[in-house]
Amino acid sequence: MSLFAIGDLHLCLGASKPMDVFGGNWIGYMDKLKEGMSVIGPEDTTVLLGDLSWALDLERAGADFGWIDQIPGRKIILKGNHDYWWSTASKFYKFCEERGFTQQWILNNNHYEYDGHAICGTRGWFFEEERSGQHDEKVFKRELLRLEASLRSAGDLPKMVFLHYPPRYKGYCCEEILELLERYDVRRCFYGHLHGPSHKLAMEGLWDGVEFRLVSADHLDFKPFKVI
Repeated sequence: MSLFAIGDLHLCLGASKPMDVFGGNWIGYMDKLKEGMSVIGPEDTTVLLGDLSWALDLERAGADFGWIDQIPGRKIILKGNHDYWWSTASKFYKFCEERGFTQQWILNNNHYEYDGHAICGTRGWFFEEERSGQHDEKVFKRELLRLEASLRSAGDLPKMVFLHYPPRYKGYCCEEILELLERYDVRRCFYGHLHGPSHKLAMEGLWDGVEFRLVSADHLDFKPFKVI
């Protein structure tokens, strides 16, 4: 039994936006993902850190979530900035029920337990007051509330946090999210979103007592990261 994490699958079975056009290791990425996911077994849990499907709504995302459903075991899903299909948890679960998808779960204001640990998280957001407007501020504050709701729901369990946006990278720190990690004694934080040349901006390893890891698919060469 293992816990895996990977983000930014950017599946395109329901939309014409294959990532192969970016060249490099994105060429043939769907086949690479299929091979990489083969290490996951039916007793495992996989956290998918957003940007999962290019589809613009759930109906058109059906083929992509069918692909995700073929990944063995439990799949825990959080939102990315390109997940335009995302609506509400109730609509997503109805969508899954209609298609017989029984192992896909939304991480939003809640947590899931794995081997005595709490899987917590939310999308996150980039926010710099001097560069952002009222809309960004509202989204950012809402994401902070969602992250704290997730952390609070886990009670006294040891907590791991999964985000789409990095809470810190070279030249940027989201103090509010980092403060929540400290306050809730989070020791491990995983994030995605950074691609290609942006990988060099990632801050991985131990920072202020928290282990940070970038788990975007192209950074991992399309193989899921084993968390536990």
